Amino acid sequence: MEKKHAWNIGYWMLAILAVLWAQSLWQSAVRVEPVPYSDFEKALADGKIDSVVIGEQTITGHLKTPEGRKTALVATRVEPDVAAHLDKYNVRYSRVVESTFLRDLMSWIVPAAVFVGLWYFVIRRMADRQGGMGGMGGFLSIGKSRAKVYVQTDTGVTFADVAGVDEARAELAEVVDFLKNPKEYGRLGAHIPRGVLLVGPPGTGKTLLAKAVAGEAGVPFFSISGSEFVEMFVGVGAARVRDLFEQARGRAPAIVFIDELDALGRARGAYGSIGGHDEKEQTLNQLLAEMDGFDTSVGLIILAATNRPEVLDPALLRAGRFDRQVLVDRPDRKGRADILKVHVRKIALDPALSLDQVAALTPGFSGADLANLVNEAALAATRRKAAQVQMTDFTAAVERLVAGLERRSRLINEKERRWVAYHEMGHTLVALSQPDADAVHKVSIIPRGIGALGYTIQRPSEDRHLATRGEMQQRIAVLLGGRAAEMVVFGDFSSGASDDLARATEIARDMVMRHGMDEGIGPVTIEPPRSTFLDVAQPMPARPPVSEALQQRVDDAVHALVTTGLQQARAVLQQHRDLLERGAQELLQKETLDEAAIAVYAKALR
Repeated sequence: MEKKHAWNIGYWMLAILAVLWAQSLWQSAVRVEPVPYSDFEKALADGKIDSVVIGEQTITGHLKTPEGRKTALVATRVEPDVAAHLDKYNVRYSRVVESTFLRDLMSWIVPAAVFVGLWYFVIRRMADRQGGMGGMGGFLSIGKSRAKVYVQTDTGVTFADVAGVDEARAELAEVVDFLKNPKEYGRLGAHIPRGVLLVGPPGTGKTLLAKAVAGEAGVPFFSISGSEFVEMFVGVGAARVRDLFEQARGRAPAIVFIDELDALGRARGAYGSIGGHDEKEQTLNQLLAEMDGFDTSVGLIILAATNRPEVLDPALLRAGRFDRQVLVDRPDRKGRADILKVHVRKIALDPALSLDQVAALTPGFSGADLANLVNEAALAATRRKAAQVQMTDFTAAVERLVAGLERRSRLINEKERRWVAYHEMGHTLVALSQPDADAVHKVSIIPRGIGALGYTIQRPSEDRHLATRGEMQQRIAVLLGGRAAEMVVFGDFSSGASDDLARATEIARDMVMRHGMDEGIGPVTIEPPRSTFLDVAQPMPARPPVSEALQQRVDDAVHALVTTGLQQARAVLQQHRDLLERGAQELLQKETLDEAAIAVYAKALR
């Protein structure tokens, strides 16, 4: 890395003083020692001066006979009238010529210094807002790479700190082995992949894995985000790419890690860019050229991470660039337990607590979610003045993360409380009656989050990756259990089931349009699959790519699945109306029912 130089105002002051000192020495070396003007007049009257040279400020008289080493007298000129007046009093007099050098010098130095200071202040503020380019040095080196460089002791992360992604860790262990023993891998002519792309949902530990590779290998680790390459100035991104690879080659063996690669490597021309003149395209082209231009035998490995592989340019993913793609997916139940073991090292944990039970409560949680869960559980234990973190704290943390913050201060009238109690108990009883539905963990009528007046938490007994048509139909029935309870008890329904209806309709549409589970339409896919890694809803196309007749059949099939689920839920609640009444009354009294209380109703349904 280049050594950074900081300009200090003290350097400027020392330079000015040195110039003044040199000027003083020069003047003292070239000029003759002056005498008072009265002495010059006396020597002139005595006839000692042979010739006179008049200057602008001085008058020089050459002596007829040298007096020692002195051959001339130099005096500062005095006006004749003043001299004649002073001669009457027989006194020595002289004139002092004030030096204006410093004044003249400061007359242009001070304005220049003010201008430079204002410029420095403005550039420094701009640099701070843009992430800190290092003041004037950052502005003048705008094409330099902003990559942070770590060595083994700086990352502080090894494979011991990574859990729940055993397959990905094993893949990257080979990269570490190559960096430690490059000659062994080249013995048979093989070479390590040029680039390794870490692909997975947000929060699964892609950046942590990259730092662990650097920590294990003990080599310099260049870390930069894809968005840091792109600037408002054209060509800056490409310059930073060149500078980054130049620094990395100079410190090889090393690892270059580019986080959020999709910010830099989007497919060219696919998102409205303007040909090859677009700044992002120039930066991407430079990255492609650099990845083709280095020799893997020098020990330079490119790691990158993204949660949007579908938008990357195909040129990035071809052989010879990112040769290997490593999936870093959400952990399974065992993986979640291993991740929890890493995060609970620094908290006081109840020895009787089983982390496997906590892992069972958190299906779909990523590594970042689990780290947040442990912190929330520790905060919950702290709030209740406990000495150790217990299972109740983890349960409260899960509820807070999944359902939102508890809002006991929210006032609900008695009529709405009854509606919410029957609604939530309807979900619970329908879920308990379905053989393949997830177990009910807790049900409550305490408001949480933004709009939830109550909630029912289900916990799967094991991780599932497939769902049958019957299981998906049961999920629809459970979601519509609240609406069914309102219809059975009150003969009417409220707006509280809007979210349930949306989720039930989405499942029905997936069954028909993506999974081919409708017998009338057949095993065809009508709507393309969603992104594997993005947990955001994608907009539906304005016009489905099907005929109007087929679209009508799709709508009918979705309506039939949702209606069947509602009828199924109503049948269960009508058959067990007494349990619905008893459960709603208990819920109104206690506000929350835990697993032990719910188990009583599960036994009664058998």
